[in-house]
Amino acid sequence: MKPYVYIAHPIPEHVESYIAEHCDYNIWNDSNEKIPKERLKEELKNADGAMLTGQPVDEELLAATENLKAVSTVSVGYDRYDIDALKKYNVYGTHTPYVLDDTVADLIFGLILSGGRRIAELHEYVKAGEWGVEPDSAFYGYDIHHSTLGIIGMGRIGEKIVQRARFGFEMDIVYHNRSRKPELEETFDAVRLELNELLSRADFVVVMVPLTDETKQLIGEEELRLMKSSAVLINGARGPVVDENALVAALQEKSIFSASLDVFEQEPLPKDHPLLDLPNVTLTPHIGSATQKTDEEMMMRAAVNMVEGASGQTPQDVIKEQR
Repeated sequence: MKPYVYIAHPIPEHVESYIAEHCDYNIWNDSNEKIPKERLKEELKNADGAMLTGQPVDEELLAATENLKAVSTVSVGYDRYDIDALKKYNVYGTHTPYVLDDTVADLIFGLILSGGRRIAELHEYVKAGEWGVEPDSAFYGYDIHHSTLGIIGMGRIGEKIVQRARFGFEMDIVYHNRSRKPELEETFDAVRLELNELLSRADFVVVMVPLTDETKQLIGEEELRLMKSSAVLINGARGPVVDENALVAALQEKSIFSASLDVFEQEPLPKDHPLLDLPNVTLTPHIGSATQKTDEEMMMRAAVNMVEGASGQTPQDVIKEQR
């Protein structure tokens, strides 16, 4: 008898075919609306496994299940998992590391370039027909090459960003991380610094930490005040890692040069959000891994994790708290 699994969002046909080989299943195929929580609880009551990308996996949800062995998310981050509840109900939580590292690093470097050279701002300037009104000095940005890149959170994606920065743009590398990375320091001539020193030294500050109680609003008013007036802040982690109110104030006051953001405290970004009125920002809609190839690879990896867990095996990508 096959295990039964539930997928709470649309998936590619080849991923569905793989799941069908191993499991009985059902899918929420409405791409415009998330499945209501009460409906999800009902669907999961007898499920052995589930793909729940974007859904909170908490005590209330898990308490409504009877057979659940594993939940899978199509993402590296898993801040929507209640780790204690997963442990309490003996349910594996899985994610999809490694697959998207290069793709996210590509986007982050695009945000670095846009923030330093004002690409998004000048794009709007040209579209508005204002080119020719101002002297060339009005278009000045800052060089990326041979500047200093500071990475906060040196995980796998951070290392990919550093690789591009060091070997592509000959940037100096400083980083802040809970543990030292001796091999990285040797390969990229990187220097580990305390957070405050990194903020005061870096020309481009890239935030790549996971969202935890410790990292929530890690970058706030005090931290922004430490940055150079010519510095660019790039957030590719999670929105709540940066205090958006403090960031808006810093951008309005031009105490930092610009910001490039792929993540926000509230997503989608509200239409009246003050960030939308600022010229010195580049904003993308949480699309770090959004290429078709990478998305499909992540979907398949998440499906494999779910099937393995639902079948009574230990999934390959169990979150670190449950290894």
